[in-house]
Amino acid sequence: MNAATYVQQAVLRDGSSVVLRGVRADDRPRLRALFARMSPRSIRHRFFGAKRELSEADLSWIGDSEDRVVGLAVTVRHGDDEQILGVGRYHVVAGTATAEVAFDVADADQGRGIGTLLLEHLAAIARAHQLVAFRAEVEADNSQMLEVFNRSGFAVHDTVENHVFHVDIPIAETERFVEVAAAREQRAAASSLRAVFAPTSVAVIGASRTTGTIGRAILDNLIRDGFRGPIYPINPHAQELAGRRCYASIGEVGAPIDLAVIVVPSREVERAVAACAAAGVHAVVVISAGFAEVSAGGRAAEHRLRDGVRAAGMRMVGPNCMGVLSTNPGVQLNATFSPVFPPAGGVSMATQSGALGLTMLDHARARELGIADFISIGNKADVSVNDVLSYWHDDPRTKVIALYLESFGNPRTFTRLAPEVARQRPIVAVKSGRSAAGKRAASSHSAALASLDVGIDALFAQTGVIRVDTLEQMFDVVGLLASQPVPEGPRIGIVTNAGGPGILLADACEAQGLTLPKLTEPTLVQLRELLPAEAGLTNPIDMIAAATPEQYEVAIALVGRDPNVDAVVAIYVPPLVTRPEDIAAAIARGAAGVPPGKPIATVFMSSQGTPGMLARGPRGAIPSYSFPENAAMALAAAVRYGRWRRRPVGQRLTLASGQAQDLRTHVRAWLDAHPAGGWLSSDEVAQLLTAVGIRVAAQRGTPPEPIAAAAAANELGYPVVLKAIAPGLVHKADVGGVVLNLGSAAEVAAAAEAMRARVALTGFLVQRQLARGVEALVGVTLDPSLGALVVAGIGGTTVELYKDVAFRVTPITDVDARDMLDQLRGRALLDGYRGGPAADREALRDVIQRIAALAELVPELAELDLNPLIVLEPGAGAVVIDARLRLTAGDRTSP
Repeated sequence: MNAATYVQQAVLRDGSSVVLRGVRADDRPRLRALFARMSPRSIRHRFFGAKRELSEADLSWIGDSEDRVVGLAVTVRHGDDEQILGVGRYHVVAGTATAEVAFDVADADQGRGIGTLLLEHLAAIARAHQLVAFRAEVEADNSQMLEVFNRSGFAVHDTVENHVFHVDIPIAETERFVEVAAAREQRAAASSLRAVFAPTSVAVIGASRTTGTIGRAILDNLIRDGFRGPIYPINPHAQELAGRRCYASIGEVGAPIDLAVIVVPSREVERAVAACAAAGVHAVVVISAGFAEVSAGGRAAEHRLRDGVRAAGMRMVGPNCMGVLSTNPGVQLNATFSPVFPPAGGVSMATQSGALGLTMLDHARARELGIADFISIGNKADVSVNDVLSYWHDDPRTKVIALYLESFGNPRTFTRLAPEVARQRPIVAVKSGRSAAGKRAASSHSAALASLDVGIDALFAQTGVIRVDTLEQMFDVVGLLASQPVPEGPRIGIVTNAGGPGILLADACEAQGLTLPKLTEPTLVQLRELLPAEAGLTNPIDMIAAATPEQYEVAIALVGRDPNVDAVVAIYVPPLVTRPEDIAAAIARGAAGVPPGKPIATVFMSSQGTPGMLARGPRGAIPSYSFPENAAMALAAAVRYGRWRRRPVGQRLTLASGQAQDLRTHVRAWLDAHPAGGWLSSDEVAQLLTAVGIRVAAQRGTPPEPIAAAAAANELGYPVVLKAIAPGLVHKADVGGVVLNLGSAAEVAAAAEAMRARVALTGFLVQRQLARGVEALVGVTLDPSLGALVVAGIGGTTVELYKDVAFRVTPITDVDARDMLDQLRGRALLDGYRGGPAADREALRDVIQRIAALAELVPELAELDLNPLIVLEPGAGAVVIDARLRLTAGDRTSP
């Protein structure tokens, strides 16, 4: 990691965007300007004495070429130049793995999280250079600096002497540090979007006089839907628009502006954004299209937009989006060109597609689904799904989150953030691209088993996100979760006035993993008293076509109160004898008798739709579906989500610092010798696996000579297995490249001679043969958008035939690993199938986590297969029999 070329965008505690970069030689004037903005007290804290100006000696560390001194600056655009808000640097103590660290932050910018940000990034650079600790000296009255260290998430140790604290900071990336850093990042992202979702003033750049244009529609929507703050139309060719004064430029407004909506041709957007930066605007929404979605030139312009926005301390939604909306009564923001302003409620929506955003708002209004916030993020050049989730993380108005996604931003951030959000409120996502054919080079089992979409399924499974296939399904699930509690279990009680739909729902429930329990005898006794003799009481409760509103009301309450039932569905098919409105009112009354922790849904199989009183009963809105299958799908999704939310959080496996250092040392040494990357030898793979605590069968690699193979077998002891070594050879057994149960040197030599005649090999691998166990597969492959995927399953020669595997995205907790094993169809083999011996599940779980830790520590890891991994009897562990590992020449690029 080269500090001189280091550039990262970040968000401070107050929501301001900044650029964090390496200090350059031309920063001397900027550093002197920073010093001039520091008070005498801050100067004393930094230099342990008075100082009137920075001398050239004070700046001599700039440009150190041997990574002994590393400096980072936090900057923001200030006019035509950058302003440095703070700087941090470390100086390596000669002969140690420790560095002295110090920070300078201007007084006016202290308390914004600049020191913490610098500490985090300096620590990341230091770890990459094999440093293990920072140390600092802090005056006893410098409480702000001490707070930075103590709240960093690192395990800080300090001693005090002569009114000076001597602070030691181990900089390992511990679980505690990751949690603290993630929480800071989430709070900062949330703060940065207040100007987007709750602005106090809005400007429309490109507001138009022409009815029917987007610029006019946005202006009219802001006015019509009652935005609570001032609205400033910007158009150099008009003096008045919609009864409001129009300004030629945003700089002429002369008042604070939180949010600017930009609706001008793409060629004018950069100039408009620069004008917003000069005017101190906090956030912009770029509606204009013509950027990364159309051409390479557009992509370059989009990158310039993003860099300019972040350098100026702003946030940007878009470009190529339809805007943002909030029903917050204190805001009433409709900064979109949608003609629909939906009813207020608890659902917050984000979409990458503007066209689908229009459809989503229209459907929300048609279904009377209340919306809290809506955002179309378009090309997500700056504001991403992760930022939006951060904002909704603690938003009291948001009860359910609905997402339409075409691609991901930073999946590592999503993996960390989404579970925190999902434990508080459900996230329902439509992810497009499920049917796209992901072409993977099948140079390993792990790569061959992974499709383009399997990584998304894995990511959502471990983060608690409810994945659906269509927008209709999204609204079905969101409608249930927005109005009903999450079911405690899968047991469904059905009340119907028609047997056929009841059977359809029962079948759909079974297909979705739900159950229809037998009701308790007290419930059945009361139902017999309520219903005619012809009624069916075996769940579904078939009240027959003549069922009255009163029978619906009482039956729903009885079934809902039954202890064997977790959720209730009421089905209504309109006969001639009852009116839908009367039944709907009865259902609403009956729902009030269902315990509040149990959800209730309805299926109104009527071409007239659902009566409105279902949304206005004593218990509030009750979701209704046109067909039984829709209700079963929504309930099953809610049950799976509830099961995920109740599971333990789990723990990541963190390798000991010595293990991690040994691992990185091995990898660096191998890549130094093989700068183009490639496949490691069997011995090299065994060395890496051993470094992370994974057992490998005793083995010897030999030249392609039978006598050498026999000698290796004598060293290991019998019986042994002989394997061929050849470039690109994945399926050894297919070409006769594996021979088992060799009991003598003569047998080994004969097998080697025959193998050499069949295979163009470069060597032999001789292994001590193990006792029998369950063959498993554990591996790693790369998803183009998600990064490292860990795969685990039943292994052996048929692994690609049966594809009995599970995937997860790193990092992986112990709970994730156990879920992977429970997902396998062949999991019974691990538990002792048909009287066979059980296998060491915990050892297999441990290997999965260690491989996940390996993938985290080695970003150069491109492919890895452990197949077979022999899982021995409980308590005996697991041993790798065959392993392949490929490293790339450079770091894996973060998506």
